[in-house]
Amino acid sequence: MDLDKLMSQHLTRAFDGSKTIPDETLDQLLRFLRSAPTSTNIQPNHFYVLSSAEAKKQLADNLGERFLDNGSKILNASHTIILTTRADVPDSHLDDVFAKETADGRFPDPEKNAMWQYMTRDFLNLRNYAYKDLNHWMEKQTYMVLGMTMMAAVELGVDATPLEGFDPTSVDKAFKIRETGHTTTVLLALGYPDKAKAYKGPISRFEADRLFTFI
Repeated sequence: MDLDKLMSQHLTRAFDGSKTIPDETLDQLLRFLRSAPTSTNIQPNHFYVLSSAEAKKQLADNLGERFLDNGSKILNASHTIILTTRADVPDSHLDDVFAKETADGRFPDPEKNAMWQYMTRDFLNLRNYAYKDLNHWMEKQTYMVLGMTMMAAVELGVDATPLEGFDPTSVDKAFKIRETGHTTTVLLALGYPDKAKAYKGPISRFEADRLFTFI
């Protein structure tokens, strides 16, 4: 990965609608997305991968009135992913996580496996009842997955632009997301830039002495 090039690159504001991500590249990116870590391996997400013109138009039409300007990004992107997060963690979800970990042999020692499950339940109870931020904490996991996937996309030669300009209630309703126990957290547009519309101004960030404290 060319970090110098990455540090001088703006997020894509206009995609070239004539270019499509090859299936092999998309499959590799989705494998990475599936493997991205989450705290306690809670895996609170479900991902809607939109590739057809109909699906992208459905999303673009349901962003909410004040966010219509993001519609062109979605329509011209090769793919857009709706990243959703669980509204809560029912016992059934946690049981599924533990069953998959056991089947995959994550903790071969039964005592360590039992201890891990106890610690996970205790941590989730802490977030739910003491900190009262379970949903917010799970959304943090979604954003961690988002950031890592954006970096993976760059490595594969694909531009990735996160979109927070949308009405989650409208998107949830359009795709019947809340019926699954999830809600929309963030969107990720993927594709290739329209070079004629690329922003070529300089990157503007605070100097290092304002951002870092070395102890």
